[in-house]
Amino acid sequence: MLVLNEEQTRTALAWPALIEAIASMFTGDCVMPVRHHHDMEVPGESDATLLLMPAWLPGHYMGVKMVSVFPDNATRALPAIFGTYLLSSGKTGEMLAVIDGGELTARRTAATSALAARHLARADAEELLVCGSGRLSLNLIQAHAEGRTLKRIGIWGRDYNKAADIAGQAQALGLDVVAVIDLEAAVRSADIISCGTLSSTPLIKGEWLKPGAHLDLVGGFKPDMRETDDAAIRRAEVFVDTRAGAMKEAGDIVQPLKSGVLTEDAIRAELGELIRGTKPGRGNDADITLFKSVGAALEDLAGAILAYEYARDRQA
Repeated sequence: MLVLNEEQTRTALAWPALIEAIASMFTGDCVMPVRHHHDMEVPGESDATLLLMPAWLPGHYMGVKMVSVFPDNATRALPAIFGTYLLSSGKTGEMLAVIDGGELTARRTAATSALAARHLARADAEELLVCGSGRLSLNLIQAHAEGRTLKRIGIWGRDYNKAADIAGQAQALGLDVVAVIDLEAAVRSADIISCGTLSSTPLIKGEWLKPGAHLDLVGGFKPDMRETDDAAIRRAEVFVDTRAGAMKEAGDIVQPLKSGVLTEDAIRAELGELIRGTKPGRGNDADITLFKSVGAALEDLAGAILAYEYARDRQA
């Protein structure tokens, strides 16, 4: 059995290969039950969340990711999210690998975001804004920069110093990134806005989105979490990673559905339908597109298989 730590997992999940692996998994034979979602009390603090995400390729691989989200970990200088992925043989059940779940989650989330943008952002999009300064932010910057010529990249966070630190890390990787203070001005200018926050109240206002903008929402994963407002839902063509997940768990979808701002029929397509070409993506250059992702277990399985096979082949 292989054990891959954070650095080994990162090395095994190069962006081009990971994006293609996820695209292939969305169009393959993966079986993916809706994930288990459990709220957990933490005395004296905000509730934590336990997520269990199983998926399998019949006869080939099976796996499950266990993720915990403790929002108040910031007060302890700890990440909010911890996770572990267990990959097994889909033929015998033999355990094959234990993979760092935090790094796997961050990279597959960002890769899926970039994959959706291939279908939904304008081909000539050249300005990216990332909202949030947590673990996802640097990954989102890198993934969206893969295969796309970005002339301007900004990052905004509630804590400017944290955003500036992420910008510095991105600059060290050769990416021209600046921290921004004025969120509204940055949104109004951006072609792609990618949000990876744990916000419970809208950050991005629909009235700020310019014609042709693509809004990517990947942070919120519970019905009471929102990264954008109803105005954005009204103005945008709405797409999701999976209907089953987004319509059950994503506040940016669940709340507008409940209020009638959004109808099920108005959700244009799932990501798999876009990849297969059975549903169209962006209609024209003036459309505003919105993609909501809550994370799908098949993305984790795709990344875990890629990481395992990369590490296995190098040990051979």
